[in-house]
Amino acid sequence: MANVVRAAIVQTEWTGDKDSMIAKNADYARQAAEQGAKVMCFQELFYGPYFCQVQENEHFDYAEPIPDGATTKLMQDLAKETEMALVVPIFEKEDDGFFYNTAAVIDADGTYLGKYRKQHIPHVNGFWEKFYFRPGNGGYPVFDTRTAGRIGVYICYDRHFPEGWRALGLKGAKIVFNPSATSRGLSMYLWNLEQPAAAVANEYFIGAINRVGSEPYGDNDFYGSSYFVNPRGQIVGDAASDKEEELVLRDLDLDMVDEVRKTWAFYRDRRPDAYQDLVTP
Repeated sequence: MANVVRAAIVQTEWTGDKDSMIAKNADYARQAAEQGAKVMCFQELFYGPYFCQVQENEHFDYAEPIPDGATTKLMQDLAKETEMALVVPIFEKEDDGFFYNTAAVIDADGTYLGKYRKQHIPHVNGFWEKFYFRPGNGGYPVFDTRTAGRIGVYICYDRHFPEGWRALGLKGAKIVFNPSATSRGLSMYLWNLEQPAAAVANEYFIGAINRVGSEPYGDNDFYGSSYFVNPRGQIVGDAASDKEEELVLRDLDLDMVDEVRKTWAFYRDRRPDAYQDLVTP
């Protein structure tokens, strides 16, 4: 019998306040569970706007500790209610002056499994992330979930760096989620290139999530277009709308991961002994 997992991602518009944003995403999670989803990922910094378009201290108020913050606790209850593993991107406050762009990972019974902190932090016009976030310092963890097997997380700008994709594959991830906030313009043409290429190179499924709509902080137009891609680089079903909110559910046959790895054997043929120049500053 095929090892099939129904997975969900959701792209949403900013509502104007945190509480209603959390409530809306929780409602999408319940819809996903009703349709049989076993794992779900929300978009980058899911309960707020993408405030990194500006550099203003007021936005630090969105930060919460993980796992002791209110949103993580609420999502633990939601995971238990829906019996889904959840990937929850949150603005994390570790201590005064220590903030991260983070995703909490929660198992289907509500157990907090750990977190991934975004490793690569951009700082260019419209994406002033170094004003808010320190670079991640927790490596590239992979999480064993009850309902979806081994999953990993890579956040937005990370996707431009192949090393983390590979690290997650080497640790056994079969599904990697890439929650994002990216707008039309400079990098839009890469959206349909990078994740399929990474899925092929690393032989696993990727869920690529992008928020949608315009927000009040700068010249932006988030284009959604969220999708799942399989280890052969093929989009599973269709990508979501580039203009509207949308819940995307797809059946992922995890046996394809083993099949493709046997066919291409990239992990067998890689040459770590020849890659030392890659880690020389």
